[in-house]
Amino acid sequence: MSKKILDALNLDRADELAVIIQYMGHHYEGEGMESPAILELFKSTAKDEMRHAEMLAERIVYLGGTPTQKPSAILRGGDLKKMISDNLGKENAAIKQYKEHIKLASEAGDPTTRLMLEQILSDEEGHADEWETILEIKK
Repeated sequence: MSKKILDALNLDRADELAVIIQYMGHHYEGEGMESPAILELFKSTAKDEMRHAEMLAERIVYLGGTPTQKPSAILRGGDLKKMISDNLGKENAAIKQYKEHIKLASEAGDPTTRLMLEQILSDEEGHADEWETILEIKK
């Protein structure tokens, strides 16, 4: 399979590994009156991201590659609003990147990878929508 596809999938995996760590850190470190519900969202979103990382790893192995185990940059700290804003930024970056990688998979004639990435993209858009709703961001 194309090195471009494997590199793209490993980039996606590195980002998923980073947000797993980021979301779980926020889950452990978040405080404030609104925190119980938000902390549970951090935890459940981390679990979604774990599924994405696993899907990506399985696809990378199937295509003959080696899944990265090194996460990309992780954002830490701040109050709940900063944590949510940081998470929204990561989700928006992931949405943009997944759209680019979906196009790459389509151009490479790899419908299985494209479909997997579309499924992950749908989840990421749902996560972004949750954070936008909590932050009261109007589109």
